[in-house]
Amino acid sequence: MKTASNQTSPTTNPAVNLNLVILIPMLSAIIAITPLAIDLYLPAMATIAASFHTDITMVQQSLSIYLAGYALGMLCFGPLADRIGRRPLVIAGLTGFALMSFLLAFVTSIESFLALRFGQAFIGAAATVVVPGYIKEVYGKNTAKGMSYVSLIMMLAPLIAPSIGSLILEFGEWHLIFFILGFYAMIMLVLVFWKLKMPSDTDLSKRSQKSFFGAYAVVFTKPGVKLHIASGVLTSFAFFCYLTASPFVYMEVFGLDKSLFAILFSTNVAALMLANVVNSRIVVRYGSRRILKVSTLLAIIAGSALFAVNWLGMSYHFTVITLLPFMACLGVMSVNADAIVLMQFQQETGTATAVVGTLRFGFGAVAGPLLALFYTGTAVPFSALMLSAVVLVAFCQFFAHRRSQNELTQVN
Repeated sequence: MKTASNQTSPTTNPAVNLNLVILIPMLSAIIAITPLAIDLYLPAMATIAASFHTDITMVQQSLSIYLAGYALGMLCFGPLADRIGRRPLVIAGLTGFALMSFLLAFVTSIESFLALRFGQAFIGAAATVVVPGYIKEVYGKNTAKGMSYVSLIMMLAPLIAPSIGSLILEFGEWHLIFFILGFYAMIMLVLVFWKLKMPSDTDLSKRSQKSFFGAYAVVFTKPGVKLHIASGVLTSFAFFCYLTASPFVYMEVFGLDKSLFAILFSTNVAALMLANVVNSRIVVRYGSRRILKVSTLLAIIAGSALFAVNWLGMSYHFTVITLLPFMACLGVMSVNADAIVLMQFQQETGTATAVVGTLRFGFGAVAGPLLALFYTGTAVPFSALMLSAVVLVAFCQFFAHRRSQNELTQVN
């Protein structure tokens, strides 16, 4: 991929004359404000609870409140970005996120803390909901390639955020974490003013003329889109099952210590990152639809093996071995499913992103209750739910393929 500022890659939109070495990391850093805001303060939860003279469970509620605020923000700002343009939303989102972060550093009650966390998530969604649209503008029909690069970089955020949060606590109180989040958003804001100048920011013909609800009607009534949206949402559900259950599976079921759990967790994140590297190399040649089908088949094979080793009560080594390819497949499935959806829309990419993002968080939130419902004290429910999710993706892709074949038949 050529990256000189006066050159473009043959896989990118030739109308976009930008230095991709700066643009892609910048877009990744913008969308990373969400995992940073979620994970950076995790080591400080007990300290925050003590500071507010409350129970830690109250502070833990801020995670659910943040996710709710973020989902609502995406729903509100997705259609707005399509109508007024992406750049104003990025600027407003980063400005609001920085302001809320600084205010969080000064709160003195748990009620104010929870309210501001909701506000931080809500306004921050304005900045992140537009990023997939920018990626589509740059990469065109090879959107999955760009999404792989963004996913690769932003995966570093949840991987290193808790460690950074612990390091910050060595130098100051929990308030410093939110000061740093605020300054991070301000740095991104400066970069946006300086470097983020895309053709769509000035081309009014790229804007949607649909009303708020009209934009959502376009997304939900687009032929063939719902099955691909469902594929992405189910893939995300499988990933949330892993995030929710992995501490219990590794530390309670298999009796591993925290250090080994951290290593194994990081190894699975590394598998996701490697999968995105591979996807970025091959997606231009084979296309998102074909890669989605192949990765789904491989995920079913790996997921079946994962379920079998836990059903048979085998040692944790076999769970680790089967989880690595399974997580890698989930990474490939996710970016390609999203890319297929985005490619269906010319003017409603923000709305489509909002729909996908909200459904993903909503179904992700169901993972915990479902795991609790099927609790057996083993890793069987965890592996069964993950396998079921990818099998359902396969059904979605099967019917999507049949639909496209029928449409071709009717045309001919």
